[in-house]
Amino acid sequence: MADPASLFWLMHAVGAEIAVFWFGAVSLRIFKCLIDGQSNNGEFMFGFDPHHRGAGAISAKRARMMINFPGIARVCALAFLLFAGSAGAAPLPNKVLVINSGEASLSVIDFASRTEHTRIPVLREPHHWALSPDGHDLLIGDTGANEMLFLDPVNFALKRRVPMADPYQLGFSPNGKLLVVTGLLRGQLDVYDAATYTLIKRFPLKSLPSHIDFSADSGIVYVSLQGSNRVAAIDLKSMAVLWNQPVGPAPAGVMLWRGRLFVAIMGSDYVAMLDPATGVETGRVRAGRGAHQMFLSPDRGTLYVNSRIDSTISAYDSKSLDLLRTYKVPGGPDDLIFPGDGHIWATLRFAGKVGVLDPKTGAVETLAVGRSPHGIYIQGAVNSGSGVH
Repeated sequence: MADPASLFWLMHAVGAEIAVFWFGAVSLRIFKCLIDGQSNNGEFMFGFDPHHRGAGAISAKRARMMINFPGIARVCALAFLLFAGSAGAAPLPNKVLVINSGEASLSVIDFASRTEHTRIPVLREPHHWALSPDGHDLLIGDTGANEMLFLDPVNFALKRRVPMADPYQLGFSPNGKLLVVTGLLRGQLDVYDAATYTLIKRFPLKSLPSHIDFSADSGIVYVSLQGSNRVAAIDLKSMAVLWNQPVGPAPAGVMLWRGRLFVAIMGSDYVAMLDPATGVETGRVRAGRGAHQMFLSPDRGTLYVNSRIDSTISAYDSKSLDLLRTYKVPGGPDDLIFPGDGHIWATLRFAGKVGVLDPKTGAVETLAVGRSPHGIYIQGAVNSGSGVH
């Protein structure tokens, strides 16, 4: 599902494209003059009527731009080409928000300098986030406080608080109609109306319901049950449990990909592949100890698996599942996100840091945040994978 937050950055890009269009029209006139030799002794006309023939035309004196040195026109044309090339690239984010579950705070990081400049206190124990379907609200679940925080996704200002039971993991269905929230400690999965945040249905699930993912048609949500070593599938149309099947020890991240349900087995060192219709295991992919979550690269060509115990991020070909490379990322990598500049940002759960991985070189830059950082949000970033963080 496309990230609605990117609309904010798209508006900036559109504004740049409008400027490029105007500048381009001017520069094309210059090019024509240069090619055709119709420079009128170096005087170039920029779209005005010097003879007052058009409605609202201004004087020829003000309309005529005198460029007595053709070299200047060439410089302007070169400037246009450079400007147009840079404007075509997507703008980089301004801010990063890191959810510090161990100290009830949110770290605001400047993306360019990679330095923390603000720390926002919350009530108890925040973990994960979701962006509302319209892109207007950034939801953060505070489990210990039993409330959902609604932040402005641009400046991270707190807009409101909504009482909600144990909101641990959360995600909107692809069609934007439902919000699904797991209550890790309460052993429940709640389904809310995404427009009103009214509770529709509560499913008791034992135990420790954790990560979720949706079918593409929004008809099914899959949830890992860490405490009972199982995975369940829930029909969101009939509001009934379809199946509840055993899997490996302490299942964590779940992701539906290419007709199979991938489940990271945190209590071991592999990713289980299940038949999404039955929950029966059909294969395994070897990872590191503490395999926790799966994420797709923005081009969907690479599948990343983070393993918290071994402190690694493994990269696989997303189709063949061949291992491409394993990166050592000390500190227990947890949530990953892709800001669009080629790097991968990861919360380092055991180190109280955020890591910025260059997948080309394997280099990792770290910066300190609060204790036990979990979710991470970057303005306009690509949120590949299960769509929940």
